[in-house]
Amino acid sequence: MNIVPVRPVLAALAACCLLAACSLFGALKHPTAPPAAPPAPAPPPLPLPVATERFELEPGQGVVGVVQVVSAGKDDTLTDIARRFNVGYEEILRANPKVDPWLPGEGTEIFVPTQFVLPDAPYTGIVINIAAMRIFYFPPTRPGERQVVLTHPIGIGKVGWRTPEGVTKIVRRQKDPTWRVPVSVRKEHHENGEDLEPVIGPGPDNPLGKYAFYLQWPSYLIHGTNKPAGVGLRSSHGCIRLYPEDIEQFFNMVPVGTQVRVVNQPFVFGWGDGQLYLQPYDVLEDDARDWNKAQKKLLSRELAATLQQQLKSHHQQIDWNLVASLTHNPRGVPVSISAADASLEQVLAAAPRVQNVLPAGSTWDGASDLPLDEASFKQMLSEIEPGAPQPATAAPASGTPAAATAAPAPAGKIPPPAPKNGGG
Repeated sequence: MNIVPVRPVLAALAACCLLAACSLFGALKHPTAPPAAPPAPAPPPLPLPVATERFELEPGQGVVGVVQVVSAGKDDTLTDIARRFNVGYEEILRANPKVDPWLPGEGTEIFVPTQFVLPDAPYTGIVINIAAMRIFYFPPTRPGERQVVLTHPIGIGKVGWRTPEGVTKIVRRQKDPTWRVPVSVRKEHHENGEDLEPVIGPGPDNPLGKYAFYLQWPSYLIHGTNKPAGVGLRSSHGCIRLYPEDIEQFFNMVPVGTQVRVVNQPFVFGWGDGQLYLQPYDVLEDDARDWNKAQKKLLSRELAATLQQQLKSHHQQIDWNLVASLTHNPRGVPVSISAADASLEQVLAAAPRVQNVLPAGSTWDGASDLPLDEASFKQMLSEIEPGAPQPATAAPASGTPAAATAAPAPAGKIPPPAPKNGGG
């Protein structure tokens, strides 16, 4: 019989116990870490912005587009966002009255007023609402096609050089136009310490830009500009200015002979989604109508008979208290004035939040003419208004005043004073 030695066995048992103890204490000293929680899923990206320039119309539709909301980027100014979304300077300031236009702040919500009530005018040719500082083009349609409208912001005549109202037409168009400076314009610049050449040829110093339409009204044009920041302002000597990319689009599609109708409608009514909408703008400084004392009467007169008939057929009524509130502090945002409990605040709260990028179908390339700093903008404004405003009734220095060839004013309305002979 084999006898196992006791000492080696005891030694082996002691070693096992020691290893077990070390394993036990090791587990206590270094517990196994729980599995890491999975990272929170990234929020879904915001939707892309919708088109802001071209719209197809349903029969009877008078409201197009949608108000959109973006977050300002680190280096954004309101002029940057306005150009990106094809709106003018006054339009975006009006929609965001509490935002610093030059330092909005990264992440600040900016309301972009890209919904429009169409002017009360025939949907044909070019219609310009100078109060809205907007141009609308209704191209000819073929049978079976939907009516289309294209819209862009514009610069209009400054105080003393107002853009005339009425009906005219395009008689000529020119690429790389030459500006023959009216004597009245040269005189104004001379009085403010700047002498202009009587003729300014094509190039970066030409205020007409690269494309121009000449109207039947002498000296008044629809043209581009070498200072895009002036679009959306009262910045011209009576002419209609467009962003360079917008006038190029029109130049390639609007034929000679197209009718041009200029209206002054600061409060625009239109039918959309089974409701009556009002889009309020600021009243121009030289608008002779007394909107403060006779607002309801004037607004009722502006309300087309077809819209009044639609209200009756839908058994709706106008909320005149809401109308008074909207027109007292215009934000340029369409609001239903026939729906129950509608308000501007509801419209802004419900507006879609979208990416701060170029919308689909934009005419701009996203880079030209930027950045524009505040000092450059103020310099441009000083050139627009270098001295005291000239009286709107002053006689033109030369030529025939454009308003003289405009259509007669409708019955019961006083024709506006004739502006100076503009151009540029």
